Amino acid sequence: MMKVVVENLMGTLFYIEVSNDGTVEDLKREIEAQEKLPADRLVFILDTDERPLISKEEEKMSLLDSGIHDGSHIYLFFTPVDDDSTENFRFCPDFYLF
Repeated sequence: MMKVVVENLMGTLFYIEVSNDGTVEDLKREIEAQEKLPADRLVFILDTDERPLISKEEEKMSLLDSGIHDGSHIYLFFTPVDDDSTENFRFCPDFYLF
């Protein structure tokens, strides 16, 4: 098992345990079950310079292939409810995503 640190928009930290061979999708389902947050709206930003944003297309990838390992720190954001809006952006540490 691996344990990752997740930080939400309010700065609250919580820990999620997932199997070593788990996927990004598995991690999202664990967060949904533990924190009662909608898995389909979760966006992960990793505390790394190499691959900071995990895209929707990468959800089937293993956590290790996505750059997530035991002790990783993940910033948790949400996709907007109205995905058709061009006015939405999310603040991320050190950069903006449009």
